[in-house]
Amino acid sequence: MLLWVGLGNPEPSQARHRHNIGFMALDEIARRHGFSPWRQRHKGLVAEGMLGRHKVLALKPQTYMNGSGDSVQPAAAFHKIPPADIWAFHDELDLAPGKVRVKKGGGAAGHNGLRDIQRALGTPDFWRVRLGIGHPGHKDRVHGHVLGNFAKVDTWVEPLLEAVADAAPLLAEGKHEEFMTRVAFLTQETR
Repeated sequence: MLLWVGLGNPEPSQARHRHNIGFMALDEIARRHGFSPWRQRHKGLVAEGMLGRHKVLALKPQTYMNGSGDSVQPAAAFHKIPPADIWAFHDELDLAPGKVRVKKGGGAAGHNGLRDIQRALGTPDFWRVRLGIGHPGHKDRVHGHVLGNFAKVDTWVEPLLEAVADAAPLLAEGKHEEFMTRVAFLTQETR
């Protein structure tokens, strides 16, 4: 079983925040691939489904971004999922809007959700699906940018989420390069 974690904040008023693009990605994957309905478990919302031959537990922590590990760790422990089979879908300031990169391990790069998962798991060696939201240009504007809603001009958001869902079976198969290539191909006309 794979554990796919969307990072975000649970308040309905924050649903369209850039910081919640991880939640949005998991919602689209679950919808597209016919996952079970979301239900409360492990201090979060979970849905289960199959991507190819792989069972995936989708998790949206309801602990707020800074406490994401308090949901991820019990889910991983209960289902005996090692860090190598955990994927965090999260917003990435240092990627252009609509770009996607996959990597294993590394630092948190100032992302409190990643930092808290590392703390809770005791290791940084889990996968990250970095969803580019772009940088506002100056560090003083980062907080408002991340915790602001996507704008009407951000027409790349829905096509990106659809492309991530479309390519999700490649990610489940461990075909990271093919996943990124497929997402780039499907979104090339929206950037």
